Amino acid sequence: MTDRFLNPHQARQRTPTTYEDLLGDAIERAFAAGIHDLPGLVQALNDSGLASPTGEPWTEANYREAMAALAA
Repeated sequence: MTDRFLNPHQARQRTPTTYEDLLGDAIERAFAAGIHDLPGLVQALNDSGLASPTGEPWTEANYREAMAALAA
């Protein structure tokens, strides 16, 4: 059996927006800082200064909504 490799860019439908790039960077920084739980991630996003897509502070609920929308 051969190993399969999926380049993440093969799965995307379009180029990420600037906001999506900034959000991804903020999430990566949180993970690099050892944050791996949702409350900690939400706090890290709020501390980063990047607002949610609606312009409000991040909450666990709107984080889940934003990730579901981005995955669609």
